[in-house]
Amino acid sequence: MIHDLKPYPVMKDSDLPWLGKVPEHWAIKRGKNLFHCVDVRTETGKEELLTVSSERGIIPRRSTTVTMFKAESYIGHKLCWPGDLVINSLWAWSRGLGVSRHHGIVSTAYGVYRPRTGLDVDPRFIHELVRSKPFHWELQVRSKGVWTSRLQLTDDSFLGAPFPLPPLPEQAAIVRFLDHMDRRIRKYIRAKQKLIKLLEEQKQAIIHRAVTRGLDPNVRLKPSGVEWMGDVPAHWEVRRLKSIAQIRYGLGQPPRESKTGLPLIRATNVDHGRILEKNLVRVDPEDVPKTRNAFLSEGEIIIVRSGAYTADSAIIPREYAGAVTGYDMVVTPRKVRPGFIALALLSSYIRDDQLIIASTRSAQPHLNAEELGVALVMLPPEAEQERIVTHVMSTDRMLDTAAQTAHSEISLLREYRTRLIADVVTGKLDVREVAANLPEEAEEPEVLDEIEAIENGEEMMIEGEGASELQEAEA
Repeated sequence: MIHDLKPYPVMKDSDLPWLGKVPEHWAIKRGKNLFHCVDVRTETGKEELLTVSSERGIIPRRSTTVTMFKAESYIGHKLCWPGDLVINSLWAWSRGLGVSRHHGIVSTAYGVYRPRTGLDVDPRFIHELVRSKPFHWELQVRSKGVWTSRLQLTDDSFLGAPFPLPPLPEQAAIVRFLDHMDRRIRKYIRAKQKLIKLLEEQKQAIIHRAVTRGLDPNVRLKPSGVEWMGDVPAHWEVRRLKSIAQIRYGLGQPPRESKTGLPLIRATNVDHGRILEKNLVRVDPEDVPKTRNAFLSEGEIIIVRSGAYTADSAIIPREYAGAVTGYDMVVTPRKVRPGFIALALLSSYIRDDQLIIASTRSAQPHLNAEELGVALVMLPPEAEQERIVTHVMSTDRMLDTAAQTAHSEISLLREYRTRLIADVVTGKLDVREVAANLPEEAEEPEVLDEIEAIENGEEMMIEGEGASELQEAEA
């Protein structure tokens, strides 16, 4: 299908740096000739609450997680209807806009624009155009402010923006084609996501089997002496973590940040055995107390104490030796292989069955050194620990390679989708013939890919972030 796409036969200069040449029969119109501002306020505040998603545009607030607080009353807030273009004026340059499919309440800090009556404008085409990468350039240069996070797009500035506009039937053909391709791409992405999930489950199963039964499938078992733990290999011990490792707290209050200082390992950097560079901050070494608690050594294990990451852990690799930890706890194994203890702490029989359960005894999930110290560990002889670690790490590398390939393929699919949308809505590819031959498809429910929210920060709720107008309106 894609191979059938060709450029339009006759093009003309648009005289716009972000647009280049466009099909000769396309018009270029200013926003003021296409839209008018709408400012209708709710009298009851009972309509559907809507918000802006960087990935999905205008969506019901109930369909996602929004950290912004809710107002006691929404009386007097703006309303929008299906087909209205809604723009968060402070985040227009970062995809904080879209054509709504819903009737509901939006912030008073938002702009609501409705296509003028009698014009050949398909709101679905406008949605794809204004959220396309080339059009972002126009939105950014029209947003004014000193800092990027404070750029604001006024009504007058937006209505002065140029819009490339094909004839109405062609707009519909473009939307039909992009909807079809989006379904296919999302289908491929979901298949890759399911593969990644299966690979992660397989990793967990391998770890659990290795640290509770070892590598010999015919190993002789004995009762562990702990009812919920069941049997263990006959030559293994069951020990409290505090008897085989030293446990200490980090600094508590982290030092001030510094661009070139020491890495500070926080909960957001700990991910199922790995240290993530994303969101890594550094601290001024002059502010770090010269105590043993402050610094991490290779082979030590950091344990997350609270929040959504409670009981997650990671072994400190060589490249992070000398890094600093703040609020979380550190485990220093004694006379046992650090790698084996790190694997055991990731297994479900310790993390889920002991640590997470212990952390939920308070209103907020919170793990302390005493609860960590009494956790039971199934412990093989030291030589067997080494064999287990070598086996699991080798298997993990293969699974990680497969997962990384799937992640890369997802990134490429998303990049392809972004480029395809840009080329089609700006008239670089002619989709009319292909769109006319597409099969009829049932409209899919609005679903966000499972990992869309966590890869590269793509999914961002931008309901008035940085907007004092919105905060005042919702207070």
